[in-house]
Amino acid sequence: MAHFAASGPATADAGDEQANHGLILLIVAVATIGGFMFGYDSGVINGTVDGLQKAFGSDSVGTGFNVASILLGCAVGAFAAGRLADRWGRRAVMLVSALLFIVTAWGAGAANSSGTFVFARFIGGLAVGAASVLAPAYISEVTPANIRGRLASIQQIMIISGLTGAFLGNYVIAHAAGGSTEPFWWGFAAWRWMFWVQVIPAGLFLLALLLIPESPRYLVAKGRLAEAEQVLTRLFGERAARRKVAEISASLAGDHQPRLSDLVEKTASGSRIRPIVWAGLVLAIFQQLVGINVVFYYGAVLWQAVGFTEGDALKINVLSGVLSILACIVAMMVIDKVGRKPLLLIGSAGMAITLGAMAAAFSTGTLEGGSLHLSDTAGLIALVSANAYAVLFNLSWGTVMWVMLGEMFPNQIRGSGLAVSGFAQWIANFAITISFPVLLVSVGLTGAYGFYAASALVSFFFVRALVKETKGRELEDMQG
Repeated sequence: MAHFAASGPATADAGDEQANHGLILLIVAVATIGGFMFGYDSGVINGTVDGLQKAFGSDSVGTGFNVASILLGCAVGAFAAGRLADRWGRRAVMLVSALLFIVTAWGAGAANSSGTFVFARFIGGLAVGAASVLAPAYISEVTPANIRGRLASIQQIMIISGLTGAFLGNYVIAHAAGGSTEPFWWGFAAWRWMFWVQVIPAGLFLLALLLIPESPRYLVAKGRLAEAEQVLTRLFGERAARRKVAEISASLAGDHQPRLSDLVEKTASGSRIRPIVWAGLVLAIFQQLVGINVVFYYGAVLWQAVGFTEGDALKINVLSGVLSILACIVAMMVIDKVGRKPLLLIGSAGMAITLGAMAAAFSTGTLEGGSLHLSDTAGLIALVSANAYAVLFNLSWGTVMWVMLGEMFPNQIRGSGLAVSGFAQWIANFAITISFPVLLVSVGLTGAYGFYAASALVSFFFVRALVKETKGRELEDMQG
């Protein structure tokens, strides 16, 4: 991630009155298709769990690994994407990720064994991890500073849109086939088509990337000044382009190549990891400890476990996705007014309450035929609480965490800080996801959601004590 740190201020000036907003919006629209693919590839697994268990004969541990296998690839992809983007270019690596999305869609749907499926999903994880890092970085390098925050927030909206698109596609296919494990077109099981239809948006992403330019910051870093000036002229006008090329060149001349060792500071008593790095790591990990991806990945299984039919469970997923999109839009509108820290505190408190309500509702259930059944009242409490929880998460931690990670680190360690925090976030995602089927058969839904509620409560005190507000502060003013 060598050159992500100072990209925003270097390539975009709030005073650019000649900015080509049409081209800028086109670039943002194309780049955020990567966010849509991120969400779609993450959420498509939701409606396929029954099919995977039937096709591969896997137990709870095996199912958990099949579902979570993508996340190991995400961790690797997020960590490696920055370095590859500095070597090959931002757009070039996004093109590779689009190809990988096509490969994983076909491979996961065609898999005839757990091993083949896990490999295909790992490949998809590389693409998701790269998209999670590169899309917002690329957007920041080609947009004016005065609208960069709002445009960067579109990434989260597109991620949730991708999740919702996957939920809706899963529902339509399962409904048409009569169930996720039933034969669909040409005799292939419906769950396989849930993966295969992903080829359509992935192909669109690949073709659309051919329409947008390479990042001018990357071009300057590679000494391709004439090409960079051409791109900047299209974006901001000729006079601004010349100035920006000079500013970018000057900023690169003073930069040193980022090193992971930058995350360690020298003190009188020795060396230690910088406190701001610990704050970023814990922030990233807590985003997963509250269990949001259990809802995304296992939503259909969860609602069937408490008595809903498969069709109704998939409808609930679609409803959750729509509400999450609306919450992200609200977050985008208020984040620069309310601030980051207040939204995190509101989200932590609200999630602790709603997760606790879900755990309490599940504790009243009775086991009938191996499934948990709730009373009408408890079922309604669980349903309302789950959707309120999804809204609160996307209003706060879902959007704000990535914004803060992009702002809170000093320039000299921003790339390395994001790489390590992003890696930690995906590893925590993996741990939470793979553990849920085991928790389901050991401590049950009550114990699982009780743990997520406790994590949300602890995150409230963590944010209050250790997270500093970044609203309105210049990136160059960040300390740590």
